[in-house]
Amino acid sequence: MIKVKIFCQPDGRITGFDVSGHSGTAAAGEDIVCAGVSSLTDTAFLGITEYLHREVSYDAASGKLRMELKDSPDEQTESILQTMLLGLSAIAESYPKAVRILK
Repeated sequence: MIKVKIFCQPDGRITGFDVSGHSGTAAAGEDIVCAGVSSLTDTAFLGITEYLHREVSYDAASGKLRMELKDSPDEQTESILQTMLLGLSAIAESYPKAVRILK
């Protein structure tokens, strides 16, 4: 199972995420659930670091990505991270035994 932990401030703004695991819905390299989750989280990470040039702390390894903003979230980081969460929620709804989102 893929577990996605969303880190939030008390006001609900997202400060980061931690995703780990494998869905196990198909063989490695053919798993659309893993590919979808990876695409969304990797794109959010790249959007924040490469496009917005925000500083983050992160840890990346096979089947794992953890990212946290070093500064408070702003409107732009929130847009990227909320969009990522919308996509992850849609995948979790379609594959409830493969993806779990925790807040």
